[in-house]
Amino acid sequence: MSRRMNWVATLVAFFTLAAAFAGVAEAQPLPNSRDALQFSYAPLVKKVSPAVVNIYTATTTRAPQRRLPFPFPGMPQDGGNRVQNSLGSGVLVKADGLIVTNAHVVRGADEIRVVLSDRREYDAKLVTQDDRYDLALLRIDGAGEKFPFLELRDSDSIEVGDIVLAIGNPFGLSQTVTHGIVSAVARSTGGVNDSSFFVQTDAAINPGNSGGALVSLDGRLIGINTAIYSQTGGSVGIGFATPSNIVSRIIEIGTSGGRLVRPWLGISMQSVTAELATALSLPRPVGLVVKDVFAGGPGERAGIKRNDVIVALREQPIDDEASMRFRLATLSVGETVPIKVIRAGKEVTLQLPLSAPPENPPREKSVLEGRQPLSGATVVNLSPAVAEEMGLIEWKPGVAVVEVKGGSYAARFIRQGDMVIAINGQEVKSVADLKKRIEAGVSSMSIAREGMVSTIQFR
Repeated sequence: MSRRMNWVATLVAFFTLAAAFAGVAEAQPLPNSRDALQFSYAPLVKKVSPAVVNIYTATTTRAPQRRLPFPFPGMPQDGGNRVQNSLGSGVLVKADGLIVTNAHVVRGADEIRVVLSDRREYDAKLVTQDDRYDLALLRIDGAGEKFPFLELRDSDSIEVGDIVLAIGNPFGLSQTVTHGIVSAVARSTGGVNDSSFFVQTDAAINPGNSGGALVSLDGRLIGINTAIYSQTGGSVGIGFATPSNIVSRIIEIGTSGGRLVRPWLGISMQSVTAELATALSLPRPVGLVVKDVFAGGPGERAGIKRNDVIVALREQPIDDEASMRFRLATLSVGETVPIKVIRAGKEVTLQLPLSAPPENPPREKSVLEGRQPLSGATVVNLSPAVAEEMGLIEWKPGVAVVEVKGGSYAARFIRQGDMVIAINGQEVKSVADLKKRIEAGVSSMSIAREGMVSTIQFR
């Protein structure tokens, strides 16, 4: 009896499920033609691909001198000049022939050749190059011709899961299109460029794609393909594109002959860790906590206080130092923008005036020489202006290394971007201070690099 009841229950469930599916089928009928089944990116590709170009560069280098034990008569002993060729991609962003690409695609090139999607070729001239953001502007002359170009889309308008196309010149295969989704919209990854802030995608990006377009389905540019994460050299589905909001600023500043300058906040900050979140009574680690507010700076004028936690700038979330660097790079000096902080558990919105970083104290640029550990290093006083140039998010008095001569004694211990913070355990606050301590003899030296401090002992 029990088995029969189970069979009846199963039969009832089957007909109930069949009826449900019938309802779904009636609401969403199956495709009844080939046209109904067709889905293609072809119309979008036809629209945007003419604005994506291939870039070929040639760089002449001096080959190292060869020393052959038994040279043949007439064989030159030096290597002579060699031409190194490389390839990349670019995007037309103005009808007059203005092209944006990565700085590393054209860095040091003696010749730059641009090939359009219809195979026309042009010599290109470098307009500007910003190595900090790994972006460059080129221009081709079409003798008055209007070139196809891509409009830029606000990169803050895209979301994780949006479908995107990547178009470029991988491995020299000429124009190639791949598709994927946006995997992250605010990915912080160091060592690529100064902003360290990218749109991440799983669209296949390979060597040669650098400088190419990442395009949304409305046919607008949302990023310049810049780097990949790979252990093989090929795509593993983790690609990074410089957001269009940074590209827009480079176009705006670069075409006028200027340089992108991040506004100065006049405060020092650090990321909120789990321990800090607990100490500040925050529900979770978020934002940047203010450590110091410098007198007379924009932060003080806005009313920012020590221990405030900055969580948003112009309504955009601030999660770490990379996001703050990026947001500041998209803003202009002279603007006043809302900044949101958490103070004593409550959200407070302040109005922050954006100022250019001052060069105070003066640099006092000096080349250190003599028989001492820093011989061959060029140092300057650290000011807000120098800190901005070096890509530092905060500033405090000290001495920065801006150049190290190759093969020098200093090159054994320090590198460009280091901070000399102490000699013989005594704090160094200026170049004059550093020189004074060096003259007295150096037994130890403390160096700050990428947030870490190391002390070197000398005998």
